[in-house]
Amino acid sequence: MRKTLALSALIAALGGAAWAHDFGFAGVLSASNMEELPPITLGSGKQMADGPLMLKSGTGYEIEIIADGSAEIGLEGPGFFRSIWINEIVINGLEIRPYGIESVEFDEEGTMEIEFIAIKPGRHFLRIPGSTGDSQRVDIIIE
Repeated sequence: MRKTLALSALIAALGGAAWAHDFGFAGVLSASNMEELPPITLGSGKQMADGPLMLKSGTGYEIEIIADGSAEIGLEGPGFFRSIWINEIVINGLEIRPYGIESVEFDEEGTMEIEFIAIKPGRHFLRIPGSTGDSQRVDIIIE
């Protein structure tokens, strides 16, 4: 596990997926090594997820965030986003390779896919900013 964490940190520090591919580490990020998570749904008064997401440090994941367009809705989780390395965010076929994010927002209906590697173990969350209800939050545990 420490090797995977060290490799992930090194990949992130040296420029991400492009560097990893050039030096033969792209297997960590290949589609066959990525686990699909259940989608998160954003909608006015709707439950975001069925329960906590259980992740394993050093494992790659893909998650879809789907907004139904019923309201302009954001999603925040700075602790979670600082505990992962984001390979890419895909919106309408456009790939974004960010250094990091703290939140996202949907102004209308749409789908966003985030591909990432879980790094730092701990308890985290994603929630609609300013919300207090359990249905407007998803807990994420990285082991």
